Amino acid sequence: MSDDRLIRIHSAEFQAMADRVLRVTELTSRLNVLPFEDGSGRAELFERILGKPLPAGVTIYPPFYTDHGLRLDLAERVFINQNCTFLDYAGIRLGDRVMVGPKAAFITVGHPVDPEERREWLSGAPIDVAENVWIGAGATILPGVSIGRDAVVAAGAVVADDVPPASLVTGGKATVRRRW
Repeated sequence: MSDDRLIRIHSAEFQAMADRVLRVTELTSRLNVLPFEDGSGRAELFERILGKPLPAGVTIYPPFYTDHGLRLDLAERVFINQNCTFLDYAGIRLGDRVMVGPKAAFITVGHPVDPEERREWLSGAPIDVAENVWIGAGATILPGVSIGRDAVVAAGAVVADDVPPASLVTGGKATVRRRW
């Protein structure tokens, strides 16, 4: 079985996901207005959002956004700066000692390109980030991407392809690929 997912909108699976998104949106709304010094309140809300306690040494500065939460896998000593978004329905894994700059986005879901299909289906694939990776401010990681150990994703980069270990990737220029 492939890691790619295709979910029919107007299905029971999609409705269950939509219900979870509403619950998690309420929880992250509460999380993002807590006083920062309320560590126990943040820990309790993160446990409800993620379905388990945060691993040892994980630091997350609010505001923090996720749409599902249950498929966000954080290893120990992960650092997530302010205003990051994790659309994790298809799964996101951040390895040990990953650092994420402010306003980074990890997007595991989308829609088919075909205009007739995009209102009928939700597509997605997991994101896997290996150990000791640095994701720069405002970077966007797209569905199905794997980022190798010790890699650096530059600020503002849009990552649509796998990143080899111990490499630097840059760039965010949009390019017309095809027309219809």
